[in-house]
Amino acid sequence: MLIRLTNSRVLRNCNIFGEIPAYIWSMKNLTMLDVSFNKLVGELSSTIGAERLKFVFLTGNLLSGNVPQSILRDGNSVDLSYNNFTLKGPLDCQDNLNLNLNLYRSSSKENNSMGILPCLKNFKCSRYSKCMHVNCGGGDITFKDENNTKVLYEGDGAVEGGTAKYYRNDRSMWGFSSTGDFMDDYDLQNTRYSISLASSNLSELYTTARISPISLTYFFYCLENGSYTITLHFAEIKFTNDKGYSSLGRRIFDIYVQEILVWKDFNIEDEAGMAQKKLVKQVPNVNVTSNVLEIRFYWAGKGTTRTPERGDYGPLISAISVVSYLKPCTNGGNARTIYIVAGVAVGALCLTLFILAILWWKGLLRGKRGRQKGRDMQTGTFTLKQIKVATDDFDPSNKIGEGGFGPVYKGHLPDGSLVAVKQLSSNSRQGNREFLNEMGMISCVQHPNLVKLHGCCIEGDQLLLVYEYMENNSLAGALFGRENHRIKLDWPTRLNICTGIARGLAFLHEESRLKIVHRDIKATNVLLDGDLNPKISDFGLAKLDEEEKTHISTRVAGTIGYMAPEYALWGRLTYKADVYSFGVVVLEVVSGKKNSYAPSDSCELVDERLRYEVNGQEAEVMVKVGLLCTNASPSLRPTMSEVVSMLEGRTPVPDVAVPEASTHLMFKAMRDVHDRSQKQSLGGSQSQNVTTNITFCSSSTPGHDLN
Repeated sequence: MLIRLTNSRVLRNCNIFGEIPAYIWSMKNLTMLDVSFNKLVGELSSTIGAERLKFVFLTGNLLSGNVPQSILRDGNSVDLSYNNFTLKGPLDCQDNLNLNLNLYRSSSKENNSMGILPCLKNFKCSRYSKCMHVNCGGGDITFKDENNTKVLYEGDGAVEGGTAKYYRNDRSMWGFSSTGDFMDDYDLQNTRYSISLASSNLSELYTTARISPISLTYFFYCLENGSYTITLHFAEIKFTNDKGYSSLGRRIFDIYVQEILVWKDFNIEDEAGMAQKKLVKQVPNVNVTSNVLEIRFYWAGKGTTRTPERGDYGPLISAISVVSYLKPCTNGGNARTIYIVAGVAVGALCLTLFILAILWWKGLLRGKRGRQKGRDMQTGTFTLKQIKVATDDFDPSNKIGEGGFGPVYKGHLPDGSLVAVKQLSSNSRQGNREFLNEMGMISCVQHPNLVKLHGCCIEGDQLLLVYEYMENNSLAGALFGRENHRIKLDWPTRLNICTGIARGLAFLHEESRLKIVHRDIKATNVLLDGDLNPKISDFGLAKLDEEEKTHISTRVAGTIGYMAPEYALWGRLTYKADVYSFGVVVLEVVSGKKNSYAPSDSCELVDERLRYEVNGQEAEVMVKVGLLCTNASPSLRPTMSEVVSMLEGRTPVPDVAVPEASTHLMFKAMRDVHDRSQKQSLGGSQSQNVTTNITFCSSSTPGHDLN
């Protein structure tokens, strides 16, 4: 590009060889020199006589030697990135001046970290990260990823300066380098190269973006070496979809990852199909071998430059996500510190709650507890007075459910947040046992697909557990509730629900420090939040899985119709009992019916309310997974991590051989018990115990709970 403006010389990307002529630096009226992206060599003149020179763009050459101090003047914009200069450290950085100076990779590439961190001498990483998330051109926001996990995207929208800009986030170990000036926008200040869309249907992550006139490089340092998946988020928010002048713009640029061209002539609008629509592109298996990752967006002079306005060209990026391919995401040292502090806090809460429960169990807190004044709700304990205020003294209109051992109420805390209050009977040994079990289990494990326990109240004869409030109640209510209370669950939502439950169980069985068997997985114990994301609840019957033992022999507890045969008949408990229960839930979700057994054709099992919106291939996978999990033999059931992989399409589902229930002893015995319990219920004596070795408890929930 050869441009000669008054007092400006722009010879960008002209394939120029040799040295910069000395006379250039003595031109009295020269205000801008742009000779970037050529093949210039040699050293710069030690004396710069061009007194009016304000903009110097030398990026992308082979220039060497020292950086003359006379070019680093207050108020200048100087870009020396991608060269071979010899830097003198802080002297060249000129942090004390009001100077836009970009030294990114301006020195020899022998030291990789020094290239991207030119002003840090003898830098060494004190910690290493496995993932980073950046909201380009916007503020800090929390955004749900493809797994419906909330992720914090750190923003750089407040970073001032665009021309020759080098920015580094020392806390989270990432930054960017921006090169060039929108020369025809009549803006010599260029205080900010970020744009936003005032109103649209886009989520917040896509309504802001960072732009650059020539080259924009995001760099991430102190990453653990290994394989990473890069997710790039785009939305063309400068152009429109109408037939007006604003729809005529064309933005075209190239994308490099680790200096390798991955997309040439990339056009956001063409890729997305329209303007102002989100576009997500992934680059898998990116190798990081020197703890540094670079993603570069480069404008090669293609597309429009003045449509709809001057300066509407160059690369644009909304957000970037960098996640380790194999290792857990911890967001580096800062997040690691947060996790450690959170872990200590959670551990302290667990210990506090458990000690309180034991003291109450021993009777040491009875009588005294009622005289205590209100406590801070952040401690995890609530007074009975606080609970009564929150629930309007347990007003029946706030009752949202009925558990096996007591009602559940909706509560309003003084800060405006909603909670669910579970009331257990202290006169029942089973209620006491469930209360202790629930506190000891769920307060010590945290996962996006497990319901969160906020605290408890132990006062007088009251045992109360306070949970996060789930707006859409239970999965059972959504599927089987009264017609006017049911929620229309489309096919993608049902798949997401099953996958979420599987992730929660995989965490309990395999990933949590405490390996836990839930023992009562069923549709009523899966709650749905405002976005219909599933959360496993009710840990009153949960057991710790003793890994050194093949199984636990225990008193049978759970719900008929969901219990694995080997557990219901002989009390042999392993995590495979949860797998069986999960399989039953999957078949219920697919069919929309309680405790469904699959016919020969999986299509016949799919809920008729879904009609033609079902993805046939996904439905087949779901049914196969349900059948595989409900296999009569525990050894043939998959682990929950394998189930997650199957549901996400990463692992094929093996063929399932379904035994005839009528000929299989265990299924026959299970059906006999179930039939007897149904007859007992129809006979009007549901609250009475059945004359078998298994004791039934009264419950208003689907199925029959065993205590």
